[in-house]
Amino acid sequence: MTICFEKPDQLIVTQAKGMNMQPDANQLVSNEEFAMLENNAFGNSFRDYEADGARKDIVEQHYKLSHINQTYDFVKRMREEYRKLDKAEMGIWECCELLNEVVDDSDPDLDEPQIQHLLQSAEAIRKDYPNEDWLHLTALIHDLGKILVLPKFGELPQWAVVGDTFPVGCAFDKSNVHHKYFKENPDFNNPIYNTKNGVYFEGCGLDNVLMSWGHDDYMYMVAKENGTTLPSAGLFIIRYHSFYPLHKCGAYTQLMNEEDKENMKWLKVFNKYDLYSKSKVLVDVEEVKPYYESLIAKYFPAKLKW
Repeated sequence: MTICFEKPDQLIVTQAKGMNMQPDANQLVSNEEFAMLENNAFGNSFRDYEADGARKDIVEQHYKLSHINQTYDFVKRMREEYRKLDKAEMGIWECCELLNEVVDDSDPDLDEPQIQHLLQSAEAIRKDYPNEDWLHLTALIHDLGKILVLPKFGELPQWAVVGDTFPVGCAFDKSNVHHKYFKENPDFNNPIYNTKNGVYFEGCGLDNVLMSWGHDDYMYMVAKENGTTLPSAGLFIIRYHSFYPLHKCGAYTQLMNEEDKENMKWLKVFNKYDLYSKSKVLVDVEEVKPYYESLIAKYFPAKLKW
């Protein structure tokens, strides 16, 4: 298994001039404010998939099932089904509250209800960058697609909802965690899909690449189809925040276009807060709720189709 190490970027975001404008990634400057936790909620290093602990076997079994079952045809079926957005109609905060029922089996760092992870990430960003409200909201909603595990939304198995994402339709890069299990995937030996670029071409853009199905792509779909006014950098973060082979290891970069490369700078800003803010210190939900409700009203309609 390829092990990738990368010091999180020490970056700061400049304020977007309007909620419909793309923030200028070229104006990022140095920032030393964010104090990263040294250990996750279990006392281990972050994203250590080999550390002995209560969640090691759960996490490995999760990735085994994911790598075997996430095929090109499976992803196409899931995207077609969930593109209908016919599962529910509700507001963003209502969805946040549903996450109290979800614990992510793929996460080696935390086993708290997901709403706590969302708020921990959002509050850490808010503290450092008080003027970047689009980034605060992006952090709050980035994992809302995990509702796919709930009965009302299809009760999908966790391997089809959470965990690191990766392209299907081309060779599985060895930087993917627990890569060995891809050998049991039907696409692994398919000559159409098992070359470096597969069905894609260099520079095609990530918009044209099918990613393994899960909460990232689903929430991106929900936000875009419901007319959010978040900038494209926010949507990029939502869609690719679990694409660790790319933004931690540099895999699959040949598929990116220039817009992807610009948005990647913003994803790297977000990533350290998404990963290194996980702890057992809980956020007072009721105290911060009014602030996030005001952001939701700014960037989203009152009710969304899911």
